[in-house]
Amino acid sequence: MGDAMEHMSGRRKARAVVLQILYQDDLNPQHNPADDEQTLRQRLRHPELVRFASELLNGVRKFRQELDAKIGAVTENWSLSRMAVTDRNALRIGAYELLYTDVPPQVAIDEAVELAKTFGTQQSGPFVNGILDRLYRDIVLGCARTPEKS
Repeated sequence: MGDAMEHMSGRRKARAVVLQILYQDDLNPQHNPADDEQTLRQRLRHPELVRFASELLNGVRKFRQELDAKIGAVTENWSLSRMAVTDRNALRIGAYELLYTDVPPQVAIDEAVELAKTFGTQQSGPFVNGILDRLYRDIVLGCARTPEKS
């Protein structure tokens, strides 16, 4: 994972470090969040990036249940538990930025897709893009699809 991050821009790298910490949370529920600030400082170094990553990480953790419910509401035939850990956490990051920050929607979606493409499988990018696009249309814009009449 380190090689993939060498050429990333500052905020993208910060998001990638957050994704890795959230991945660790999923795989090791006994993970001590107190260690995360030190990890952020070591991996990012620049105080502004550490602050950005810390706010993102804490926000995703704080709203995790709501994020999971909203993601689950727009996924068809996919429970979050069946998703790859990287995809699930890229979705959480993207959904958090869409719903709780002033990051422009297309940037939030694009950044989550790039995380999924970098750390997931070949199908991860389109998968994350489709779900976040639907989340944006259905929840943020309020344009939920209506069932087609037969």
